[in-house]
Amino acid sequence: MRPRSRTRLCHRLRSHPAGKGARRSMGERDFIALIDGVHQLVRAPIVLVRDRLNTHVSRRMRALVAERAWLMVFLLPAFSPDLNPVEWLWAHIKRSLANLAVMALDRRETLVRNHLKRLQYQPHTLDGFIAGTGLTLDTPTSP
Repeated sequence: MRPRSRTRLCHRLRSHPAGKGARRSMGERDFIALIDGVHQLVRAPIVLVRDRLNTHVSRRMRALVAERAWLMVFLLPAFSPDLNPVEWLWAHIKRSLANLAVMALDRRETLVRNHLKRLQYQPHTLDGFIAGTGLTLDTPTSP
């Protein structure tokens, strides 16, 4: 979000092979690559608010963040999904995919990608996810 600009959704959907010992989530390098990509897109400093997922708060991630002077990170309080707009976004997407559990994984991945792509062009819906948290981007005005 940027004050007085439309809200944008930048995402990277990754699928990981199933199997014992295989990573089933994004790692630090995946997250920082996404953040670097967003920085190149917006060409502005980034304030990142994130939850306390272990890869978000790891020593390695803290080192990667420290290398980027344009990146400021704030952590949400523990156990506060109600403050995380991403939780609202996934709830929105999951509602539309609820009856598709038996569908092949690659087909579900395509549907999720399509839903995310459509949300990129719905700034009012994205604003609603943020408003649902109670967090705002209101900036004080001068008297």
